[in-house]
Amino acid sequence: MKLEDYVVNVPDFPKEGIQFKDITPLIGDGQAFAHAIDTMCGIAKEAKADIIVGPDARGFIFGAPVSTQSKLGFVPVRKPGKLPRETVCESYKLEYGENTLCIHKGDIKPGQRVLIVDDLLATGGTIAATIKLIEKSGGIVAGLVFLIELSFLKGREKFTDYPIHTLITY
Repeated sequence: MKLEDYVVNVPDFPKEGIQFKDITPLIGDGQAFAHAIDTMCGIAKEAKADIIVGPDARGFIFGAPVSTQSKLGFVPVRKPGKLPRETVCESYKLEYGENTLCIHKGDIKPGQRVLIVDDLLATGGTIAATIKLIEKSGGIVAGLVFLIELSFLKGREKFTDYPIHTLITY
């Protein structure tokens, strides 16, 4: 199955010059979505993952079913103020400004092999912060898996120490 056939290119969204990759047709098609999740589950098994982490918000769309199907736990990575218990947080720079991501303290146990699952690898800022959260918690990043990689943004180059898997590359 060619998953890229289920991704719609939307020119000039959210602003002029950006070619947005709309994944809603893919997740709206049961066969295509199941194929993507099955492929990611195979990667989780190969990585010998103990737990799945998914960044807010589209990482939830892919990470949660991968964790369920693989019978592994799921840790959501959220923005500040969204988690009710004590958190571990990591700030990172954006093109204009800064963002912060958090996980509950103790959700990742020291020595756990963690697979990060997300929809898109672009410049890598979100993933770099997610990796720092995992490592601060004592976890081991077993790999990174993305539905889509925008290779021209060279995000992959920031993560040469980790196995990276993408289902679609542009």
